[in-house]
Amino acid sequence: MELKSYPRPDLEARLLLEKAASWETKDLVINFDLPCRADLIRRYKRLLQQRKRGCPLALILGKKEFWSLPFKVKKGVFIPRPETEVLVELALKLPWNERGLVADIGTGCGVIACTIANERPEAKIIATDISRRAISLARENAEKLGLKNIKFIAGSFFQPLQKMGLEHQLDLIISNPPYVSEDQWPSLSREIREYEPKRALVAGSSGLEFIFKLIEEAPVFLRPEGLLVFEFGLGQLNPILSFLEKEGWKEVFWERDLAGIPRAVAARFQ
Repeated sequence: MELKSYPRPDLEARLLLEKAASWETKDLVINFDLPCRADLIRRYKRLLQQRKRGCPLALILGKKEFWSLPFKVKKGVFIPRPETEVLVELALKLPWNERGLVADIGTGCGVIACTIANERPEAKIIATDISRRAISLARENAEKLGLKNIKFIAGSFFQPLQKMGLEHQLDLIISNPPYVSEDQWPSLSREIREYEPKRALVAGSSGLEFIFKLIEEAPVFLRPEGLLVFEFGLGQLNPILSFLEKEGWKEVFWERDLAGIPRAVAARFQ
């Protein structure tokens, strides 16, 4: 099997065939015993070659599921990971004003903002990203999901919030920030290095630069008792907890992902 080196080769082969034939899964079942057309075989082989060259499956399919919702993805925008669902789950289970104002910093293709908007339809969400390509894609995803309570703004970090005069107005700030160090970048898989934007993944020499900036600057925009929730990487929990304490954050919560790795933290500023 040409995809045997991948974790789920049978699933990938089926999804690529469905893509090549423009089928849904039910169509594959219906057509399973029929002879394959030559043009379908050619399209399928082209997709197989793309995958073998390292192109992420999500980019070939043009879509990725997150929180049981469909999202369009494309090259140049960070591809959502399943572990980020831990971040969203943590944000949704902690108390905050569900009719309040939320900011998703570094929204990418919009999965966090759209999920929060879908789960908390009375909240107002502002989603920012330095990449206009990402903002355009996130807006498209929100429109396809029929979500009306998100405003997408291109800009770096908290700059869009500052321009809108939102100091001390937010009930929740949520982010999946870059947290890979420069030293780690060369060791990442070809799928990541060649097909995903480096600036969406790498945060300086330690990998903590963006996270520390979040911790330092979020209080300017949060209401009293406002909540900051963000994702982080392997080995970063202790430095993050120490920095949160140093900066005056209270009520700190954190969660592990399905692999048992500490993955998301939440804190209130008092």
